[in-house]
Amino acid sequence: MAIMKRVVKPKNKRSKRALEAREPKAIENQKTTVLVRGTNCSQLVQDCLKDLHTLKKPEAVNYSQKNDIRPFEDATKLEFYSKKLDASLFAFGNHNKKRPNNLILGRMFDNHLLDMIELGVDSFTALKEFKNSKVTAGSKPCLLFAGEPFADTTNLEMQRLKSLLIDFFRGPEVTNLRLAGIEHALQFTAVEKKVFLRSYKISMKKSGGRIPRIELEEIGPSLDLSLRRTHLASDDLFKSACKQVKNVRSVKKVKNISEDAFGTKLGRVHIQPQEIEKIQTRKTKALKETKEEKLEVIQQKKEKAESARKRAVAAVFADDDEVSADE
Repeated sequence: MAIMKRVVKPKNKRSKRALEAREPKAIENQKTTVLVRGTNCSQLVQDCLKDLHTLKKPEAVNYSQKNDIRPFEDATKLEFYSKKLDASLFAFGNHNKKRPNNLILGRMFDNHLLDMIELGVDSFTALKEFKNSKVTAGSKPCLLFAGEPFADTTNLEMQRLKSLLIDFFRGPEVTNLRLAGIEHALQFTAVEKKVFLRSYKISMKKSGGRIPRIELEEIGPSLDLSLRRTHLASDDLFKSACKQVKNVRSVKKVKNISEDAFGTKLGRVHIQPQEIEKIQTRKTKALKETKEEKLEVIQQKKEKAESARKRAVAAVFADDDEVSADE
C-alpha cells in the first residue's frame, strides 16, 4: 500500500503566513542555523557552540540538552530539527576517545542532508577571554580566505568546506554597503588539513586624507580546526541544490517609468486627445460669469449679428445696381 503524503491546510491566517514563509522561493530567506550537542560533549566544544550561536544571532537556535545523535550513521533527527525550525544549516558537537572535541558542520537541501564535514577543535579561545568591545549583533561580516588548499580547485574537500563556511557565516544578503557598516572580519587560513579561524573588529582611524586608516583588533572566537571525516553530496545533487531561477536577480524594465536622483518614481501616461470644452466641471460661484461679463457677451453677439445684417443688405443692393447697369 502506497504511503500518502499528508497535506497541511492552514486553519487561520497566522498559520497560512507561516506555511507561505516556508514555501520554496526564487530568492531564499536568510538561512537559519540549529546548534545541537551530543550525549557526550566536552566543555570546550560546548563553549565553541555558544560562541558560534553568538556570532550567528539572531538567525540561530541553540539546543543545549543532550541528544543521542550520530550524524554519520543516522541524520534523521537533524533532518527533523531542520524541518521543524526551517533551518538549512546545523552544527553538532560531541566528544569521544577516538575523536575528541568533535565539531560537525553541515547543511540541508529540501529538509534532507546535503553534505557535512567533521572538524576537530585543536585549540579554542572564547569570546569572553578577549577583554575588548565587540561588534554589533547581526552585522554582516567580511569573509577572507587564504591558503593554497582553498585555491586548489582539484581539492574537492577543501572547496566544499570553503562553500560551507561561506554559507555558514555570510550573514544577511544586502544590495548596498556603507563603508562604516563593515565592522567585522572573519579570516580563514588553510594549511594542509588544518583551518585557522580568526575574528577581527575593523576600526577606521583618521589618516589625514580622504581614505581612512584601517586597524584590526582580534575579538574572538579563535579556532584551530583539523579536517576529519566528510560526507559530500554527489555532483548532480549539489548542482540541483545550487540551481537558481534564470534572471531572478535582474531588474525587469518597465516602460514609461523612470526614477530621478532622489528615488522618486516618474511615470508617463499616454491618453487620447480630449475635448476639454465639453468636459463638465464642478460649478462653483468663483467660476460663474458676473452680470457685467454676461452683458458684454450679449453685446458682442448683437454687434456680430448687426454686422452680418449690414453685409447682407449691402450685398443685396450691390446686386440690384449691377442688374440696372446691364439694362
